[in-house]
Amino acid sequence: MTDKRDYYEVLGVNRDASAEEIKKAYKKVAKECHPDLHPDDAKAEARFKEANEAFSVLSDENARARYDQFGHEDPTAGFGGGTPFGGGFGGFGGGFGDIFENIFGGGFGGASADPNAPQRGDDLRVDITVSFEEAAFGCEKEFTVTRMEACTTCGGNGSAPGSQRQTCSGCGGSGKVRTVQNTPFGQMQQVRACPRCNGAGSIITNPCSACRGNGQVRRERTLKVKVPAGVDNGSRLRMAGEGAGGINGGGNGDLYIYITVRAHQQFRRDGDNVLLEQAISFSQAALGGEIEVPTLEGRARLNIPAGTQTGSTFSMRGKGFPRLRGYGKGDQLVRVKVITPTNLSDEQKELLKRLAELSGEPKSAKAARDDDDSLRSKLFGSKKKKK
Repeated sequence: MTDKRDYYEVLGVNRDASAEEIKKAYKKVAKECHPDLHPDDAKAEARFKEANEAFSVLSDENARARYDQFGHEDPTAGFGGGTPFGGGFGGFGGGFGDIFENIFGGGFGGASADPNAPQRGDDLRVDITVSFEEAAFGCEKEFTVTRMEACTTCGGNGSAPGSQRQTCSGCGGSGKVRTVQNTPFGQMQQVRACPRCNGAGSIITNPCSACRGNGQVRRERTLKVKVPAGVDNGSRLRMAGEGAGGINGGGNGDLYIYITVRAHQQFRRDGDNVLLEQAISFSQAALGGEIEVPTLEGRARLNIPAGTQTGSTFSMRGKGFPRLRGYGKGDQLVRVKVITPTNLSDEQKELLKRLAELSGEPKSAKAARDDDDSLRSKLFGSKKKKK
């Protein structure tokens, strides 16, 4: 868990605040506590950083949605746990100076992040589908992913082989230009990325033909992943370093595989248990005995006690799904449904009538009328129907 303050509380807005309200609130807080206005004030600096962090998340639609759902816990970790919020797909930490520059058009003096610094590649997502049985026993799946990778022609520097980047004449190679701006708070300096070289300090004069000077190319790769036994809908696997390639020597991002399990014609799943509805005959329910039922491992025998009623549920130990975060397996729960016989022969009807008599069951209305007619005929003789 983290002891960070709620981001909405930091900016002083409601959780349903619009993007414009969040931006306005951030401007207000940032102006109040900017370090240039409060030199040597550790509290103001801490509050300024806190506001920048809150705005970096709440100003991004996807990041905000994840924060509203998970809070400060990062949901991009493996199957469980979590890390402090801020390191998800593509990352949220673009740098406080960058955020402030976007809002105020250059900031109050902080230089933007070094574009020549190593930058980690984006995390990527792939969705795969497995069968009910593959989810139960595990499998290996092959899939394709399209990602940005370093250009092999230029080695990722963007210049054609044999050529070199030239020092930028606009900034002299520093990547930064300094200006002075008059503001309502007085005269303040701005250090901004050089617009000529975009802060790189050098310019590509002969771009690589393969990547057109970008240093990266888009490629499709075929990968394999081992799906562990026991996965369910929404389970997520992580393949470290298989995401997009980094920039300036930065590491690759990670690849997250989200799993969908196809429905089964007979079985359903409830946690680690497998659910099955099994039809049995009237005689099987009444007399009991062993029946064969399907399981994930093949057919197995199940004992049905005499007098079983529709809706009775029986457990078959260890016939369910492996426990993904523990040992052993769940069970298979079999719910029986007694089928009423139809299209009975005369002999079967007589046997059921005899059974009803022996059981002391009340006669049906028709059977009672037939018995009354038979008795009346014996006592008074049959009556001829009037023409």
